[in-house]
Amino acid sequence: MLLKFFLNINNQSYLRSLETEFNESTNGIRQELNRFEQAGLLLAESEGNKKLYRANTLHPLFKDIHSIIRKFVGVEELLEKVIDRLGNVQRVYLEGRIAQGLDSDIIDLMIIGKGIDRNYLSSLVEKAEPLIGRKIRYLVFEESEAKVYVAKHSKELVLIYGQSA
Repeated sequence: MLLKFFLNINNQSYLRSLETEFNESTNGIRQELNRFEQAGLLLAESEGNKKLYRANTLHPLFKDIHSIIRKFVGVEELLEKVIDRLGNVQRVYLEGRIAQGLDSDIIDLMIIGKGIDRNYLSSLVEKAEPLIGRKIRYLVFEESEAKVYVAKHSKELVLIYGQSA
């Protein structure tokens, strides 16, 4: 659940949707949600007869937990070993299961930049995969190509590098 709420701060979920996602009993998930809410890590608001949960970004430990989750997923090392070495990267987004807050052996990335050398990127990814213990898949776009894709998939993307356009 930490991954679900603290990697992508835009994630919000109901108890029933978490039950389906995690394939766990409602009771177990409810207990964990209550603990996180009592600790102030999650905020809950009522929407009809449902309770919607999301990360409390104002909690004093939010930044630390967010950083730990990024390290667990391998994002920090990925940024250090791959993105920082490409030079002309403007933004990088996570996609797929990890962006949804679900653990995965695959990290899906969308990289936006100018003149990115795809052969060099491929060699960096090959070196980074064993270090983070996950497969890395990526799409590369120039800024003009990316606008439509980002607009269409904005709710499924997590910005991990750069600033929103």
